[in-house]
Amino acid sequence: MKRASRRCISKGAKSSRLDSLPPCGGGPGWGVVPWGTDAPPSPTPTPDPSPQGGGEEFAAPSRPLMRRIPAVCAMAALLLALAALPAGAERLVSSLSSHIVQITSNFTGVELTLFGTVENDPATAPRNGGYDIVATVTGPRESAVARRKERIFGIWINAESRTFVDAPSYLEVLANRPFESIADAGTLHREQIGIANISLPQQIGPDVADVTPNDQFRQAFVRIKHERNLYGEITNGVTFLTPTLYRASIFVPAEALVGNYDVDVKLFADGAVIARTSSAFEIVTVGVERFIANAAVDHGLAYGVATAMMAVMTGWFASIVFRRD
Repeated sequence: MKRASRRCISKGAKSSRLDSLPPCGGGPGWGVVPWGTDAPPSPTPTPDPSPQGGGEEFAAPSRPLMRRIPAVCAMAALLLALAALPAGAERLVSSLSSHIVQITSNFTGVELTLFGTVENDPATAPRNGGYDIVATVTGPRESAVARRKERIFGIWINAESRTFVDAPSYLEVLANRPFESIADAGTLHREQIGIANISLPQQIGPDVADVTPNDQFRQAFVRIKHERNLYGEITNGVTFLTPTLYRASIFVPAEALVGNYDVDVKLFADGAVIARTSSAFEIVTVGVERFIANAAVDHGLAYGVATAMMAVMTGWFASIVFRRD
């Protein structure tokens, strides 16, 4: 400490490089250490020996400034990322005319109306090519068996069979124009647009996997479902009432299963999906039909005994009424 104090230049002394140094004790961001001692572990100092054998002087940025630099860089990166985002985007809104379908004794099917609109952000530029809508309605999933019959010795019998695992019991795809005009084949396959692109896995031996659309069992399964009005594609099933307002009709046949039905609506523009939304409706039984259906499922033994007794009583009553004396 004594040596360091001797090297402090008093007023009126001969000028040297140390004249430019701050008074002993240094100032903010600066420090004076004796010659030959180690510099502080912060940024590497630049030794500058004094002609008088004084000490070393070094400059080190203040620690608060060093801490602010990463924060400033992170904020700049965030601002650049936000600037790269689109100024606005479309939003798809849809709804159904009814979310509950009740099955009664005279139920012969129902037709629901899907309607919606495309909401544009004020900053979004209008689309030159317009919009396309594809709506896919999927019913409760079930496992079904497709069998192929062969004629053996003049008799048609079941030969080979395939089991479709968790296949939709109801499937309908609606669009405002043909699928190939909306997007390319790769996009249609990726987004599962159309029955040919929807996964229908089969159990082949111990394995469960989807097959090509031209598989014989898959084609037969889809054809049978189509004949029963359970599978279908309607490429003109969606109508644009205005450039952004659309509607579609969904027909559910009488033999559709009870359960939840999902409606997935996708908005296309320039061959790509830009928005999507979903809705749902439920098919339920009401009245006596609901009581009988629930009894058959929840109380199978009691339901079977009651049904057998009713058959016996009906036969006995008919024998009395139509008895000949």
